[in-house]
Amino acid sequence: MDLSEWIVRRAGLAPDKTAIRFPGRDITYATFAADIERLASALAASGVTHGDCVAFLGYNRPETLATLFACARLGALFMPLNWRLAGPEHQQLLADCPPKVLIVEPRFVAQIDAFRGALDGVTLVALDSPPPGWIDWDALVARGGGPLSRDPRVGPDTPLLVCYTSGTTGKPKGAMLTQDALAWNAANSVDLHALSADDRILTTLPLFHVGGLNNQTTPALYTGGTVVLHPKFDVEATFDAIERERITLTVLVPAQIEMLMAHPRWATTDLASLRMITTGSTIVPQRLIRAIHERDIPLVQIYGSTETGPIAAYVKAADARTHAGSAGHAARHCSVRVAAEGGGSSGDAKPGVSGEILVRGPNVMCGYWNNADATAAALQDGWFHTGDMGHFDADGWLWVDGRKKEMIISGGENIYPAEIENLLAESPDIAEVAVVGRPDERWGECVVAVIVTHEGATLDADGVLRLLEGRIARYKLPKEVVFVDELPRTALGKVRKDDVRRLVARKTFMEPI
Repeated sequence: MDLSEWIVRRAGLAPDKTAIRFPGRDITYATFAADIERLASALAASGVTHGDCVAFLGYNRPETLATLFACARLGALFMPLNWRLAGPEHQQLLADCPPKVLIVEPRFVAQIDAFRGALDGVTLVALDSPPPGWIDWDALVARGGGPLSRDPRVGPDTPLLVCYTSGTTGKPKGAMLTQDALAWNAANSVDLHALSADDRILTTLPLFHVGGLNNQTTPALYTGGTVVLHPKFDVEATFDAIERERITLTVLVPAQIEMLMAHPRWATTDLASLRMITTGSTIVPQRLIRAIHERDIPLVQIYGSTETGPIAAYVKAADARTHAGSAGHAARHCSVRVAAEGGGSSGDAKPGVSGEILVRGPNVMCGYWNNADATAAALQDGWFHTGDMGHFDADGWLWVDGRKKEMIISGGENIYPAEIENLLAESPDIAEVAVVGRPDERWGECVVAVIVTHEGATLDADGVLRLLEGRIARYKLPKEVVFVDELPRTALGKVRKDDVRRLVARKTFMEPI
């Protein structure tokens, strides 16, 4: 069985129910199942077979999801591309994992057309208004014939999704998730959200990332719910959808929550239909958690990564207030450990002691595309080494301390930036904050705080230090404070720490303390 059977099964149970609501069109489960079958046949006629790749570049739209399930039907790889990347970055990814078919939204066609000569043998599909050398979506679909026979090679262990990591700490790697990984991830989501066919999901996060694709969207289609799909995040459209569609579940990263809270409609919009809001991806300041809870909505946190599907651990709604800020417990269908320093895959850290977080389960990737060395380093003895540092408390709750590679060693002491960032994020004057290390002749590294203030704030470097004085050890205090207009971020709001480190390396912003 392949994942397209999810849709076929739901089409049999509730053919007229809306599967996807998109601006200007509603798609029932019966229509969606037929669309997937036609597209799979068309891709097969275009030369796509078991193990081949189909790439998609565009904003969220029903065709994105149809392509995913059509690839599942064929045993092909689906590669959604980050539309925020520049042309040379897309060219690099397409060279690393060459597709048989590349489907592109019109606004990105010129960017791809600039290096079309490097895409020899690729069927280029513009969703409409194709330039010379391209075909449109309708012409692609018209290539299909009748129903396809099942390919016996397609099964649970067939790779389906290749998602390139954001590259915040180095060259992007293509994490491969099997059909089974998406199925078990959906089961984890069902457990976390108590997901059912009655739910109405609002998806505003980009589908090129597992957070937008797999936290709620594909699980909702598994359970027979309705996905209200927006091309991209828009504050007004989000408020409108929650009220008009009576949305029950949505995923919002902290940057989106900040934008909603800053809007006048935050105080007046009816949010009563929401059973919970799910968040994650980066540090979640306590003030954001409190603001959501003040609206009587549980804010639940997911911990995971591209490589884990992404759901590896979570806090359920019943515990959202009592364990705010925790990453919760291991997801129902996987295991999570914290390895002691130097313990690798065998020794566990004691409660309260930080170590690397390891994840094992059927939701974990099968490896990195075309990168055996990176795969061997990440997957050891059945455990995925996340590169995140964390600890279990005495009651068995997981807390994330920060990225292993981001740890600052100053004067022989280990400093986790997340601890300082969480404290500074509490200030109403601070909109964004990133803490990084900078080489220092005396201490090895010194702590640098990079800050974006809210409009009208008068916070200065001394004021930043006063926010921390007496709350952390003096050796953790920033030796420099940097004020900038904005922080470099990925599509999901994660700060690009390498870019921040390069920024602080170029200048000295205040005298060392």
